[in-house]
Amino acid sequence: MEVAARLATIEDLGDLEVLYRSLEAEMIALHPMWPLADGLAEPITESLGRNLLDPEVVLVLGTIDELPFGFLLARIEPLLPQAEGLRFGAIRLVFVDHPAREVGVGEAMLALALTEMRARGLVRFDAHVLPGHRLVKNFFEAGGFAARSIIMHHVDR
Repeated sequence: MEVAARLATIEDLGDLEVLYRSLEAEMIALHPMWPLADGLAEPITESLGRNLLDPEVVLVLGTIDELPFGFLLARIEPLLPQAEGLRFGAIRLVFVDHPAREVGVGEAMLALALTEMRARGLVRFDAHVLPGHRLVKNFFEAGGFAARSIIMHHVDR
């Protein structure tokens, strides 16, 4: 079994959409607000296509024996103006399909994404994780990440 990660290409668009929809279903179960605030804009195929072409986005496909089992989407974002042009890598989406979890797909994707962003001069990285998604929190903590901010949310009913 060969676990690997590579940069996604436009030819991967169909696989990325299938993986995204699986991520979406999992996230909605954790928090119904996710597709409205944290996911990608509909239509998903167009959003993924724009991200694939955006030089400020790193989109990684995780594979086992060259079959797609996960993806990671990170954006290069600016800090506030007082940071004097410093930017950081924001890992916005990460997903590994259930049958491929805990075999290294996520680690391979994270390593490649960080390598790509470091090659662009970045040394600061954020990872967005929903409250209650303990496995993803543990995954990023194992990779050296620590909580920097928590977003609180309220809906009047």
